[in-house]
Amino acid sequence: MSSTMLEATKEPSRLYRGWVLFALFIVYMFNFIDRQIMGILAAPIIKELQLTDSEFGWLIGTAFGLFYASLAVPIAWFADRYSRVWIITLSFGVWSLFTAGCGIAGNYWQIFAARLGVGVGEAGGAAPAYSLLSDYFPPRQRARALALYSCAIPIGSAFGVLFGGLIAAAINWRIAFVVIGMSGVILAPIFRLVVRDPVRSAYEVIKAPAAPFMDVLRTVGRKPSFFFLSFAASSGSLLGYGLIGWLPTFFQRSHGMTLREAAIFYSSILLLGGIGGIWLGGWLGDRLGAARKSAYALIPAAAAFLSAPLFFVAIASTSQVTSFLLFLVPQALSLVWLGPVIAAVQHLVPATMRSTASAIFLLINNMIGLCVGPFFFGRVSDLLKPSYGAESLRYAFLIGLGFYVLSSLLFWLASRRLDRDWYRPAG
Repeated sequence: MSSTMLEATKEPSRLYRGWVLFALFIVYMFNFIDRQIMGILAAPIIKELQLTDSEFGWLIGTAFGLFYASLAVPIAWFADRYSRVWIITLSFGVWSLFTAGCGIAGNYWQIFAARLGVGVGEAGGAAPAYSLLSDYFPPRQRARALALYSCAIPIGSAFGVLFGGLIAAAINWRIAFVVIGMSGVILAPIFRLVVRDPVRSAYEVIKAPAAPFMDVLRTVGRKPSFFFLSFAASSGSLLGYGLIGWLPTFFQRSHGMTLREAAIFYSSILLLGGIGGIWLGGWLGDRLGAARKSAYALIPAAAAFLSAPLFFVAIASTSQVTSFLLFLVPQALSLVWLGPVIAAVQHLVPATMRSTASAIFLLINNMIGLCVGPFFFGRVSDLLKPSYGAESLRYAFLIGLGFYVLSSLLFWLASRRLDRDWYRPAG
């Protein structure tokens, strides 16, 4: 069925735009609940399935990220041509069903296969949503809308850590997967009923059919800022995904917390620090980016540069109270990039290329950040165990902080080309 038959022709009201943003936020929140629940459940899973840190790193990173990253591009190609709402709905149902499947896995390879399925489903979540929001909100409001949408990342991650940890502590880790996964299966058809596709390119002067994939690839290939942004975000995400996957285990091993204590402790950090950082990035992006396009990259460059030493002090601390306070600020700074960078990617290409361009950006980001990050820290932890024992994760984190320095440098390089590469429609 043609997407034009499914798209609404009536101008959406401000109230309805807010409702769509809320609905997409809920779906994206479940995306990260299902994605990050593995981190808090690491200890009981490792114990029951008798895994090494490296094997669990493959499970939380590579098993999920492999199909999640690679399938995002072809799914986004469809999203530029067909109903984005249907694609998100089907994706939501698939990843939720496989999340529930993790709870009935009998061995390592069964849960590995279930995580592959979660990745397949979640591949259709983000890029079509970015495109929807760009058609519901005018350019002057996009960074804030995308930042609000991206607040689902810390909220979903926090809820995944909190609810997953509390359910596992009260019952067991398998029930946590089943309860959270089946909740998404129930919500998926409701999303389809309440959200409609908007008219594409509503805020652009030129309207055209969706561009062929190779045209999108050639377009971004001529824009160095796209790749600087992509690899800068990837470097930061490598450390970010590694931290979010392993910090609950670190708090249990190095700070002696119980599963329940680690769930409450870390979910609070994710919630408070994450929301503040994402909103700050979106606000600064809209405020400073209107006058100077390079600000969309300079803001995350400064945030990444400041994050490294602050995380170093937080990770090195042996006090739980001090660690909590010290983690809040760099946790916020580590997510400042989301609003400005995602908005910048939307503006580097015409509206007919946004879903596909976003998917290429996410492919690079997730192939490096998600597929490599959790495994990297698990592997380094295993290598350091003979020397540092239970403290091996602490030193693995300290080594990995260099990725934030690299991220800052790449964002700065992106800022030098961003204005030149910005897409400006004729007319």
